Amino acid sequence: MRAWPVMAAMFLALGGLSAVAGYEMAPPRGGEWHEIAWPFPRDGWPAGRAFRCGLADCGADVEVYLRPKLGFCNCDSGVADDDEVDRVADVDMISARFVTLRAGDVVDVADMRGRIRAYDLDGKHTAIGIALSHRCDLMVAAAQGKGDAAQVQQAALALLGSREITTWMTAAMEGR
Repeated sequence: MRAWPVMAAMFLALGGLSAVAGYEMAPPRGGEWHEIAWPFPRDGWPAGRAFRCGLADCGADVEVYLRPKLGFCNCDSGVADDDEVDRVADVDMISARFVTLRAGDVVDVADMRGRIRAYDLDGKHTAIGIALSHRCDLMVAAAQGKGDAAQVQQAALALLGSREITTWMTAAMEGR
């Protein structure tokens, strides 16, 4: 008889843990974005999350890769300039040969401020680099697609602005 309360507590604890894990890994709602495996080799930072959206839903075939880089930001100035976006936004993982298309812009996502910049990869593919700061930490995102820079950027920002991804980014930046 004493086993029942222990078993019930274990069941609730396991159920609660799986619910939290499932929530953290849930792809954004709407069906247009699909979570895919992290496509890059391991480096000094943990793997992040990767998503794909097709032409019909996003106006271009787009993939977005995002991950936190905790302790990797200037605590005073945040993301200071385009050179920093070039260095930290993981665009180099998509292609070692990327050329900037224009100066970057300030961007706000999920209560984080940073910069966003567009790149040409090979004349056919566009990349977008995003670096956002939160205290002394960075959330970086790189997107690539066959559409023009405006389409790829719009799709990437739509994903990053979704409630599910905003919630995940906030939790990841807090180390949870």
